[in-house]
Amino acid sequence: MKKLILGLFATALLVSCNSNPDGFSIEAKIDGEIENGTKVYLKRINEVNQPVDVDTTTVENGKFTFTGKADSLDLQYIFIDKLQGNIPVIIENGTIEIGFQKDSMAFAKIEGTEQNDLFYKFLENSRTFSKRAMSMRNDFEKARANGDLATQEAIQAESMEMQEQAKNYEITYIKENPNALVSVLILERVLMGQGLPENEISTIFEGFTPLIKETATGKRIKKQLDLTKSTAIGSKAPEFSAPTPDGQQLALKDALGKITIIDFWAGWCRPCRAENPNLVNIYNKYKDSGLSILGVSLDKSKEEWVAAIAADGLTWNQVSNVQYFDEIAKMYNVRAIPAMFILDANGVIIAKDLRGAELEQKIAELIGSI
Repeated sequence: MKKLILGLFATALLVSCNSNPDGFSIEAKIDGEIENGTKVYLKRINEVNQPVDVDTTTVENGKFTFTGKADSLDLQYIFIDKLQGNIPVIIENGTIEIGFQKDSMAFAKIEGTEQNDLFYKFLENSRTFSKRAMSMRNDFEKARANGDLATQEAIQAESMEMQEQAKNYEITYIKENPNALVSVLILERVLMGQGLPENEISTIFEGFTPLIKETATGKRIKKQLDLTKSTAIGSKAPEFSAPTPDGQQLALKDALGKITIIDFWAGWCRPCRAENPNLVNIYNKYKDSGLSILGVSLDKSKEEWVAAIAADGLTWNQVSNVQYFDEIAKMYNVRAIPAMFILDANGVIIAKDLRGAELEQKIAELIGSI
């Protein structure tokens, strides 16, 4: 790691850098004895959710330092040999100060730059929920050991209420802090977990500052929201083609009926297989009236896919790239199955994700209106 060499004008340079920093310095102090030369790692999380080294340094007299230049905001993590846990820190230009006890890295104090001040404030408030959760967990274990069912039920109800409070705190935080990197990180988690309606997520995202929108996380959210819009009700269903079980290519446009169901499923998906008898019943009832179904399998084995088709008696069109959550799934923003889209004769999405009696009722209504 390159070290900053200060000359005769060190003081003047330091003042200049602090007012308009063109690099970052992480200056950490550890309370508790730790051997000189102990390695410290600065890591980031890569695309497959694995930590990779960004920089290394060593502890000297209870202190360590990282320096560099941040081209964009980034959440990274500090790990120390022989110590449990890590310290999340937002990499941004300026002087970042960290202080912590050797045996409690999770409670490190992080300050000195705008983003880390915002982040630390968020972490402090979040920890109140963590402490309550730990206390409730301990009380629940005691109640279970004593066979106290009434207390267990009360604690479970309190836990559900606290989880809702924690969720509301996070949503309130990101709305009130559109300039914070942690806000866009939370919003991505909410988006992936489908924790809010997509239109509300889009509204929150649009309220973020340009700096936050242009982070790597912001760009991922924008891409995901664009995909969501392309498969919203009222949008033209994205065109695709894929192999049928006999190896022929079949395009969506060639499988359209007066009403068409695109059914994302797989042989390994139990909820999908449980819904198949209902689909068979609906198809048999309305196929002569113009209903078409195009099954899009996310199987990983052609043999398992074909066997599931035969076992469940699926007589409608089927296609699959046999590549799990493939490009078609991504195109339709499908992150879990079963997933279903209902199209009109022009391929416009008019409903989605209906099952059971609700699906049959919708198909009956649509067929009846043709």
